[in-house]
Formats: sequence, C-alpha cells, structure tokens
Amino acid sequence: MVMPQTAAHAGLMDGVYRRQRHIYDLTRKYYLLGRDSLIRDLKVPEGGAVLELGCGTGRNLALVSQHYRKARLFGLDISQAMLATARRRMEREGIDARLAKGDASSFDAEALFGQARFERVFISYSLSMIPPWRETIAAGLDCVAPGGSLHIVDFGRQERLPGWFRAGLRRWLAAFHVTPRDSLREALESECEKRGASLRFDSSFRGYAVQAIVELPAADEILLQ
Repeated sequence: MVMPQTAAHAGLMDGVYRRQRHIYDLTRKYYLLGRDSLIRDLKVPEGGAVLELGCGTGRNLALVSQHYRKARLFGLDISQAMLATARRRMEREGIDARLAKGDASSFDAEALFGQARFERVFISYSLSMIPPWRETIAAGLDCVAPGGSLHIVDFGRQERLPGWFRAGLRRWLAAFHVTPRDSLREALESECEKRGASLRFDSSFRGYAVQAIVELPAADEILLQ
C-alpha cells in the first residue's frame, strides 16, 4: 500500500523533473559539490554491492561503475521520470544496474532488488529534498551490511559564508523544494550511538557542503558488543 504522503512526494518530484531531467546533469555539476569525492571515498570491495538512494539520472552510479568495475549496482528513486532517464543511461553506457521505484524513507530492499544488504549505501544531495530525511538515514543504515558504510554528501549550514549569500542561496534552494538539513550531524550521531557505528563528518567550501561516512561494525565486532 502506497502512503498518501509518498504518492504526493512522488508526484511532486515527477513534476519538478519531468523536463529538468534532460538538463539536470549539465546544470547541477556547478553547484552539487563533493559528489565525485564521495564516489572516490566509497572504496567498494571487489564484487561489493552498492545502493544509491535517490539515484536520479543515474549519473553517480555510472561513475561508480567506472571506478569500481566489479561492483554490483543498485539504485532507488521515487520519481518515475528520473528512473526513465537513468535506465536509458545504463542501457546507453552498457552498465548493469538494477533500478527500482521506491520511497527512500521506507522500502524493502529484498523485495525490490532481491538483496537485503549492501556493502555501500550512499545518498548524494537527496536528503535535502526528502521530507522524512531522518527516516531515510535509518532506512539506509538498516540495509548496510555488517562492516559496510553509509556515505552522504549534501548542502551544509553555510555557516562560514557571508550572511547575504547564505540567505539568498537558501531562498533559491527553497524554490526547488530543497532544504539543507542543519541538524544532520546530530541525527547521524544519534544513529551511530544506537548501532555502535563510527562517524566521520566534514564540511567544505566554507560550510557550503557536508560529507559524512557512517561505518557499521563488522559481524565479529557485533558479537563482542
């Protein structure tokens, strides 16, 4: 059963990206900073499974396939329009990736992909567009394999940018239904405490963007806890 809020958000995202998806990658490369470094830092083990929540046009998954040739790729997005673009990209570039429509805050990976756990899960500039973003973090961590990691890049607090620039940026982002998650670090710290996980959290470009890596304990470490 699809929840009303999920259907509403899916409709909103399809409306936003029905036309934008054709120029999305060309325009976003100038201000979605830190995406490529996130991919480099994934350090996917050979044959490891990688899931992107909010995979959009498939741009990031295509780059993952270039860096990690033997990785198994999976992508989830709530927008059917974006998934159509992603599927065409995978076919055009000869990339084997399983893509599915779903709500990143509440999904059944086993039912969607035939796989419940992934060595790497990542979220690139999607949390700021997902209203239940805390639930999305929890859902992402729920499907990380023991010893695996969740990687996030998104807009930061912009705390070291001039006040006028920060205010203008936030008004502009709001026009695209984007809201920086100012309490992201605290939410991640809370999840780490619950799960016995470790957190690396950094900001760059004077607070414009933040990068986070949550590493879950390995199976043998869990037994010792």
